[in-house]
Amino acid sequence: MANSKYEYVKSFEVEDEVMLPNLIVVRIDGRDFRRFSEVHEFEKPDDGRALNLMNACATAVLEEYPDIVFSYGFSDEYSFVFKKTSKFYQRRASKLLSLIVSFFSSVYVMKWKEFFLEKELKYPPSFHSRVICCASKEVLQAYLAWRQNDCHLNNLHDTCLWMLIKGGESEREAQKLLKGTQKQHKNELLFQKFHINYKNLPAMYRQGSCIFKTEVEENVKYNENGTPVKRLRRKARIVHSENIAGKNFWNEHLSLLKEVGSFTEEVEKIKPEFVRSFQFENKLMPSTWIVIRIDVAVLEEIQDIIFTYGVSDEYSFVLKKDSQFYQRRASEIVSVTVSFFSSMYVMKWKEFFPQKELKYPPSFDGRVVCYPSSKILLDYLAWRQVD
Repeated sequence: MANSKYEYVKSFEVEDEVMLPNLIVVRIDGRDFRRFSEVHEFEKPDDGRALNLMNACATAVLEEYPDIVFSYGFSDEYSFVFKKTSKFYQRRASKLLSLIVSFFSSVYVMKWKEFFLEKELKYPPSFHSRVICCASKEVLQAYLAWRQNDCHLNNLHDTCLWMLIKGGESEREAQKLLKGTQKQHKNELLFQKFHINYKNLPAMYRQGSCIFKTEVEENVKYNENGTPVKRLRRKARIVHSENIAGKNFWNEHLSLLKEVGSFTEEVEKIKPEFVRSFQFENKLMPSTWIVIRIDVAVLEEIQDIIFTYGVSDEYSFVLKKDSQFYQRRASEIVSVTVSFFSSMYVMKWKEFFPQKELKYPPSFDGRVVCYPSSKILLDYLAWRQVD
């Protein structure tokens, strides 16, 4: 309802536009996926089904949102790069990170059975998401190099760890044996003790996966004489490369050059702290009421939520005033809530619509707002109910 006396509460919403010419990256990663993988008995150190499910979700994201032109992922994380001219949702960080993580979560649940035919999805997965503002192509290049380096290091370590465990060591002993070891030592350990040449393991495990759109020729119809009529279509393609931040890899793909730009130098030294400094973060003020509003079970999953109110395709979640949930980091709070809500929505669909098929993944955007007093919080709730 326009011009209600409660509308002043909108003034507490913070604008979070990512200004041009910053390049936008949204990164998602699994929330407590160690537990999730144990409960669902993922193969160790790598489960090809789980990784292919992540790839399928990322592919769906690229196909759903044309402004995303490149993605890179490994394990339980994926990064999505927007084209440099993107105006998607007015470049508002909260909208971008919540929509992407919501859609990804919904697809993950919907596609679960395609990859785990014999396994029941026992509880809704959820993901964190955050926005990284890359001030230049060089920052984006450094970011991608950092993420792929983490893939290399983590997978080599995990491969050694799980081979030692399968060989009879306890997890504690295996960790102790690997502590302080370098890449060369780990490679020698795998080869000498387990006869594994690490370089021969699947590229998806060692290098991660990147997805971007390329033009492919497809048959769209057939003439009366049976000859096909072909058209160029942009389709998402999964590739693996040892160096996704290298100028040779990046610059050979015209779509990336056009939408993001070229890389002119190689990354000589990876500096994670430098890249982390570009993370778009908003830490919420202490001793204020935190409200997460989702536009479109969370209550049981996130114990700091003490009250919810919803109507139509919208829900508001109120956290207790002294909540330290995710150290009051806005992106973590809103992304986890939206992600869990989306996963639960898909999982519960059949309970309420037993005769209807869920035809496409739902997605929700969210925002988080701080209200300094109980009166303003109550006025916010009154405003939502008046609406």
